[in-house]
Amino acid sequence: MSRQVTEAVEKLAKPILEAEGLELVDVEYKKEGNNWFLRIFIDREERPVDLDDCSRVSEKLSDSLDEADPIPGAYILEVSSPGAERPLKKEKDFHKAVGKNVHITTYEPIDGQKVFDGVLSQYDGVQLTIQEKKKSFQIPVEKVAKARLSVVF
Repeated sequence: MSRQVTEAVEKLAKPILEAEGLELVDVEYKKEGNNWFLRIFIDREERPVDLDDCSRVSEKLSDSLDEADPIPGAYILEVSSPGAERPLKKEKDFHKAVGKNVHITTYEPIDGQKVFDGVLSQYDGVQLTIQEKKKSFQIPVEKVAKARLSVVF
């Protein structure tokens, strides 16, 4: 159900975002407490996303969602920037993240661990190379459960 909702929302959101010069980073549909949340994360290359961008997209997307009605029941729509810890999902996201700190979780252990925090030193389209403090890991992309940029303090 959740996957069907996110796919339907992606189809509705993409033309709206393209017209605004924005890109779709991620769509989340999940229950928190008694409420369902539909979260749309947007971004752009040239400058950061601002509140006006989020408001415009929210209004236009809300109208499209009301018309298409792909979600049964009530939900709360949130449109925002992905923030400093943006998810890495698409090939271009991984290419842009080379040289940056990342947090990766895998479906199964690699060298005895499933969580990796380090610098993404290389990405060749098939595997990631993560450099942790003292060790380097090769992680096949198909084994990545979740990936995001990581803020190090």
